Amino acid sequence: MRYFFSLEIIANSEQADKITQILGVESNYPQVAWGYKLVVKDNAYTNFIDCFLSILEGKYDKLQEIGITRDQISIWMIYEYEEQCNMEFSPSDMKRLGDNGITFCISCYENSISK
Repeated sequence: MRYFFSLEIIANSEQADKITQILGVESNYPQVAWGYKLVVKDNAYTNFIDCFLSILEGKYDKLQEIGITRDQISIWMIYEYEEQCNMEFSPSDMKRLGDNGITFCISCYENSISK
């Protein structure tokens, strides 16, 4: 089982540089316009929603000034599974995502190598 989390923002290259300045976090996920990826090691619990929202909160106005709106921001969970795939999210995390107007995406795929 492998999984990772990412904060993704749809942006152009000029906006991407400014996003890094505003958020104070360097993009480390080149597969998207601007993205910050957290990789989980040893199946350790990671409160990725709290981590990503802490990066964003209080910065939406600055992002808006460079043309980035909340509908361009998403938080992803990418999950590779071998047998059963279960997930659980706290009501407070879901509420916080909703209150921030951030889309939450989950992508699951079966590890075909293990079969």
